[in-house]
Amino acid sequence: MNALRKWLLSGLLVLVPLIITLWVLDWVVSTLDQTLQILPEAWQPERWAGMHIPGLGVLFALGVLLLIGALASNIIGYKLVNWWHALLHRIPVVRSIYSGVKQVSDTLFSEKGNAFRTAVLLQWPREGVWTIGFVTGAPGGDVARYLNPQDFISIFVPTTPNPTGGYFVMARRSECVELAMSVDEALTYVISMGVIVPAGHKGTPSSLPPASQPTQL
Repeated sequence: MNALRKWLLSGLLVLVPLIITLWVLDWVVSTLDQTLQILPEAWQPERWAGMHIPGLGVLFALGVLLLIGALASNIIGYKLVNWWHALLHRIPVVRSIYSGVKQVSDTLFSEKGNAFRTAVLLQWPREGVWTIGFVTGAPGGDVARYLNPQDFISIFVPTTPNPTGGYFVMARRSECVELAMSVDEALTYVISMGVIVPAGHKGTPSSLPPASQPTQL
């Protein structure tokens, strides 16, 4: 019985990650294939190919992103983007949603941003219990009046096994320990609930990101 149980668990460890990976890839491809619906009916792949070709939506979405990025990188495109942002900021409800989403996306995807560049250990949710978090910056705005950005850092603490949810905390720099592992390694460690341990540390931990100047509201 022990051997059968061992074989069953070994089979699950092999198949479950593979099945989940294939399911996620199928969902991504199927979702991106829906972007082809914006094309005129005469340009639909089913019309000129006579069959549905999975993955064409991925190539189409990638091409659209590259085209938009190329247009936004020149002077004319930059002015059009600024005009579009100004237009959206004039719409009451859309302004609130768009501004918040844009600030988050700029922080996460900007090459100059520091979000999720450092993994740290901190005591959460109580003293003596440690977890992994990701530095997102320093307290700013009105919060900086009460929490000195020189002493505190902003941290996102993800949940396990779904890291898209989590908690936003502000902790003292002196109470956080920077990890030598990369953000990808730390995220894998969190998602796997500690089962997948990074093989080794790459380099030595550097100092925490310097405190940014608070932005007054």
